[in-house]
Amino acid sequence: MSHTNGRGTRRQHSPEIKAKVALAAIKGEHTANEIAAMYGVHPAMITKWKKQLLEEVPQVFASRRSAAVRAQDDITGTLYQEIGRLKIELDWLKKKAETWT
Repeated sequence: MSHTNGRGTRRQHSPEIKAKVALAAIKGEHTANEIAAMYGVHPAMITKWKKQLLEEVPQVFASRRSAAVRAQDDITGTLYQEIGRLKIELDWLKKKAETWT
């Protein structure tokens, strides 16, 4: 995909391509120029995407953990509500049982 700015045509790369390029740069098996030739991107973009990936990787794991913690908190809250409801029902049944005996 591309669009024209005032100086000419500028390519827009998909997030998938950016991720592949950044991972290839992090692996270090090829130079930036080799990766640039393989993917048809400018070497400066490789450096930028690699830096961006390295900065954002910790957030990937943090958001997963926080989502898991939120899900666990939701389940715990629901279970405590159910326990409270059952406790009230049990107390009510105990009172009714006393009046029947």
